[in-house]
Amino acid sequence: MRTDGPFVLRSGRVSDWYLDARQTTFSGEGARLVGAAVWDLLDPEVDGVGGMTMGADPIAVAAAVHAAGLGRPLKAFSIRKAAKDHGTGGRLVGPVAPGDRAAIVEDTATTGGSLMEALKVSEAEGLAVVQVVVLVDRSGGEAARRAAERGVPYTAVFLPEDLGIEASG
Repeated sequence: MRTDGPFVLRSGRVSDWYLDARQTTFSGEGARLVGAAVWDLLDPEVDGVGGMTMGADPIAVAAAVHAAGLGRPLKAFSIRKAAKDHGTGGRLVGPVAPGDRAAIVEDTATTGGSLMEALKVSEAEGLAVVQVVVLVDRSGGEAARRAAERGVPYTAVFLPEDLGIEASG
């Protein structure tokens, strides 16, 4: 985490702190811990876990690997920012199929925009999105509200206060 901002976030908002969760999610020990934390929050009926590339990718894979270690099949998937016009095309990649129950994951939520995009693409591909799990929610409740408007339960592993940061920061 860096507190020497200002930083312009993906949402366009400016913040005096920035969390690059990939410093954790792409490390071996961090991935192990993230996979276990997300697994503990997943609905037991979830078949697949994923979200927008790149923030969701290591989280989804870590959760699927953790589940495999417990003898429970769980499919990881990724959603591209844009459809490809070669290979199998499309935006959703991974072993999920229409009818699978999915959890959307994200590393950090500021407005919930990426989560809503992932939810929209997943549903368009036939997945039943049954929950959203975010590692760090810095949205002040906005992301949870947007998920609730879509009828999808929302859980955050951490809030800024849990990291020693003022929520407004």
